[in-house]
Amino acid sequence: MSARLSSASALLGAVSLAASGVAFGACTGPGAPTDTQTKCLTAVQIPGDPLRSFDISFVNPHRAEYYFADRSNAAVQVIDTRHLTHKRALGGFVGIKLNNMGAVDNSHSGPDGVVTHGRWLYAGDGDSTLKVFDLESSASTVAQPPLSTGGTTRVDEMDITSDGELLLVANNAEDPPYATLFAANGDRSFSAVQKIMKITVDNAIIPAGEGLSMEQPAWEPRTGRFYVSIPQIADNPAGCTFGGPKFCQGGLLVIDPHSSKQEYGAFDAATNTGVLSLSDCGPNGATVGPNANLMLGCTPQNVPTNITTQVINAKTKHFVEVGGLTGSDEVWYNAGDNRYYTGSNRAKGGAGLGVVNAETNFLIEKIPQGSNSHSVAADSKRNRIFVPQVAPASVVGSGGDTTTVGAGICGSTNGCVAVYVHHVDGERDDDGSD
Repeated sequence: MSARLSSASALLGAVSLAASGVAFGACTGPGAPTDTQTKCLTAVQIPGDPLRSFDISFVNPHRAEYYFADRSNAAVQVIDTRHLTHKRALGGFVGIKLNNMGAVDNSHSGPDGVVTHGRWLYAGDGDSTLKVFDLESSASTVAQPPLSTGGTTRVDEMDITSDGELLLVANNAEDPPYATLFAANGDRSFSAVQKIMKITVDNAIIPAGEGLSMEQPAWEPRTGRFYVSIPQIADNPAGCTFGGPKFCQGGLLVIDPHSSKQEYGAFDAATNTGVLSLSDCGPNGATVGPNANLMLGCTPQNVPTNITTQVINAKTKHFVEVGGLTGSDEVWYNAGDNRYYTGSNRAKGGAGLGVVNAETNFLIEKIPQGSNSHSVAADSKRNRIFVPQVAPASVVGSGGDTTTVGAGICGSTNGCVAVYVHHVDGERDDDGSD
């Protein structure tokens, strides 16, 4: 570790620990190995209640801000990715809802999915609404009234087109699940988000009554399509059942947002739309990497036979499998170092931060994380990787970390956002770089 990194870690760690309830040295234990390329830099403490439940993360490198959906404090938390300090909380969400067993009810808790473009932040809530915030405003309240997607469960993961004009969100917990396309704010100075249409999948592919899901969308600009992870679809392969013993595999829903089509069937190569059947992959996460490639977070939570992560080309549909890594929820491509990062909370051998070379699609390393560490995002200007950690189960109960890994990384028993760094020759940390 360089002297610059070592001194920065000590300084930032001291600042972070001052905000912690029960504090000790951050970046210690199995989650901070010294022999990895990706180094534990510090831990950012989050004010308020200890972290019991959170969901998706996002980074806007041009604003030098990291956002994550913190259900424990009913807010989207904002962290300065340059100075690695907590900036503010965007509130008004439903927070944690519990089921009749006292466990977190993910289907009705919020916030959930989050994405930004320019000054606008979009976040899903547990009451089936989309909330819009103006990051240029000092107010921490919504910029316009929440928009309903017409369901009774959460608005989950989402993505936005490169120009910020079209936003696709998934209602993963509806039965059957569906997506909603919105006209977003682009680069305008006022908020006027409007619902365009509800998008469904043919019942023969995602049958009602089976409790199936629709997960992370990813916008791929070369093909002009949204690609949405579907954990399981019917008849893939023929004769499969959702509960096994011959498990149904997942699919990839390809949506043309400029089409008026509202229901998609089997994949149509002529239009590059519809549900593509995947081989040995029941994905949660999806992210767009180089050369129109997409990484899919195959997970045995969906299909017990999945033992790899998959990278598929959006144009050709050819794919390769990344060995030694599975069980990912959110996955993220970092253009700053040309690597994929995975929130692999259901990885074999325990939760881990997966690091994959995006050119060779080989697993570089897997760094242990606290249990339920399923969210990840990276700042491409600074090559800093942000991984939230829940507090120990002894502090928050069901849903908390059942290992000692997260507390070692955080330097506290409150949970935190762990910050990793991968130094790249010639990297820049200025607002003019793209």
